[in-house]
Amino acid sequence: MFYRENGQFKTSYRADEQIFPIAQDRWAILVILLIAFVGVPLFASDYMFRAILIPFTIASLAALGVNILVGYCGQISLGSGAFMAVGAYAAYNFFERVPGMPLIPALLLGGMSSMLFGILFGLPSLRVKGLYLAVATLAAQFFADWMFLRIRWFTLDNASGSVAVSNLQVFGLPLESDVSKYLFCLTALALLALAAKNLVRGAIGREWMAIRDMDVAAAVIGIRPMYAKLSAFAVSSFIIGVAGALWGFFYLGAWEPSAFSVDQSFRMLFMVIIGGLGSIMGSFFGAAFIVLLPIGLTLILPPLAALIGIQISTTASSHAELMIFGGLIVWFLIVEPHGLAKLWSTGKQKLRLWPFPH
Repeated sequence: MFYRENGQFKTSYRADEQIFPIAQDRWAILVILLIAFVGVPLFASDYMFRAILIPFTIASLAALGVNILVGYCGQISLGSGAFMAVGAYAAYNFFERVPGMPLIPALLLGGMSSMLFGILFGLPSLRVKGLYLAVATLAAQFFADWMFLRIRWFTLDNASGSVAVSNLQVFGLPLESDVSKYLFCLTALALLALAAKNLVRGAIGREWMAIRDMDVAAAVIGIRPMYAKLSAFAVSSFIIGVAGALWGFFYLGAWEPSAFSVDQSFRMLFMVIIGGLGSIMGSFFGAAFIVLLPIGLTLILPPLAALIGIQISTTASSHAELMIFGGLIVWFLIVEPHGLAKLWSTGKQKLRLWPFPH
């Protein structure tokens, strides 16, 4: 009875087309934002910030960028780790090489550098698609690994390819504590998620979805495939690049090219598959699943093994995590291919009709 739009009349097209047309959704989002910005910093521990909250916010942003390209435009990409690496190393170079470069412009320039890199490796999407496009984007991953490991200019002549940042501040306020880093990453996530939500609801988002559903029919009705595909690569790569810069600056602090390996690309793709393709909310669900599952298995597996008289080493526990993780991915693909977001939308639809028959 609570989740209803009955009596919520719209008197203008603007009100009818707002992001959250149901008042309960608007209040729920406001409560979630209030808890995230005010409640969490008051009660969360340092371990929660370092191990869960900061990785979750950055992973959600990266999954959001991947979802725009894979979920909304239907262009399979395995080079997301490369886009993150370009964003991280570009932001680092702007931050270190340009005297007095503020942090926020450095992060945005890192995202723009990743955007150009993504457009370059998105050009094959104009000719190939499916598995062939996935292989073409995978080439971006290997190229980025080689580039940041072999070309010392990107790492300020460091032969190992590792870099480090320190003394981060915004508008004169230091960002050294875990709380400040979390709030900065959360603000970036909220702003970019709002921008992405508006994009996919607009004309450009409809073009992406038309290309995803049937590119030939989309071209027949006047949609330019080149513009739609390259714009999806540009927006996706920008968001992923900003996420990569945040990952390096605020989560790792010091990193090397292996921090953005092909494993990272597959992890972000799994986030989108588990969370739900073509869903902004699914990006958050997938990131939460990927971040929380290893921690939960680490806490649960040893006690369960001890109950049946088995001692599990750390190596065996990590291997068991990978096997369980892989099994869950297969289970999701079979049982609910549309991900956790589909379950969420189904639950909301049932609430809108309850207690009447469905």
